Amino acid sequence: MGRVLLVIDMLKDFVDVDGALSCGEAAREIVPFVAEKVRQFDRAGDQVIFIMDAHDPDDREFTRFPRHCVRGTPGAELVAELAALEKGLTASIRVPKTRYSGFYGTDLDRILQALAPSEVHVVGVCTNICVLYTVEELCNRDYFVVVYRDGVASFDVEAHAWALKQMETVLGAKVL
Repeated sequence: MGRVLLVIDMLKDFVDVDGALSCGEAAREIVPFVAEKVRQFDRAGDQVIFIMDAHDPDDREFTRFPRHCVRGTPGAELVAELAALEKGLTASIRVPKTRYSGFYGTDLDRILQALAPSEVHVVGVCTNICVLYTVEELCNRDYFVVVYRDGVASFDVEAHAWALKQMETVLGAKVL
């Protein structure tokens, strides 16, 4: 297989301005870029994987962060623009997760092994949390990783810049 696009946590609770754990306007601003990447990958016949926070109502993460993306609630759904787009995709996979990394307790490793992509491209939120920890695991599994600067966002501008630098200089991801 050629490439895979991971779309990380582009969910209402993170992206919508009134979301429970909103990344603010920065997250809203990347939606058109992310949607265009999804369309490009689909047209090229490449796999699109939506990594989606899906917590139990009493998840321990809620001792560190406000309650968000509870499985089955509107906040855990893809933002409207991507939900509409997903319906028309040739092939997409949803991977629910309960921790920062898209690998922890999920089938992502097995899925990627089966697809054997030459490259894994990454967009989504939050740059310094779920994006960073997923990219770290991708790089440690020796995938060639591309992170789109215009396709990631955070509620913390400094942490966003730091995470992009870490992904590029420490982890070896290509940041475009």
